[in-house]
Amino acid sequence: MSDNKNTNFTPEEEELGYVPSSPVKRTLAWIALVYALIFLVLTTYYYYTGTMLGNLAPLLTVPGMLGLSALSIVSWRSTGKPGKWPAIALAVVFVLLALATLPVGIAGLMTNFGQVGVSFVIS
Repeated sequence: MSDNKNTNFTPEEEELGYVPSSPVKRTLAWIALVYALIFLVLTTYYYYTGTMLGNLAPLLTVPGMLGLSALSIVSWRSTGKPGKWPAIALAVVFVLLALATLPVGIAGLMTNFGQVGVSFVIS
C-alpha cells in the first residue's frame, strides 16, 4: 500500500498548530461542567442513601441562568454581538431570574429532608 498524503495544504496552513476555542465555547463548557458536577452529586447521593432527591427543577435552573448571564457578557466582549446595552440588560434579567428562583429551589430541596411521616423507635 502506498501512503496517500494530502499535499493540498500550503505551508502557512500546516504551521497553524493549536487554535484555542472561542470564549463563548469555553463559557458553555464551564456551564456544562457545573451541571456534570451537580449530576455527579445527585447520583452519589442516590447510591449512598438509596433515595432520589425530588423537587429540584427550580434549583437546577439557577446555574443555567447565571451561565447565560455570563455568556451574554462574554459574547458581547468577544464578538460585539449583542450590543453593549442589550448584553448588560440580558445579563441583569438572568441574574434577577436566578435570584427569584433560588428561594423556591432551596425550599424544594429542603422538602427532601423533612421528618414528615418518619417515626423513631426509642428502646
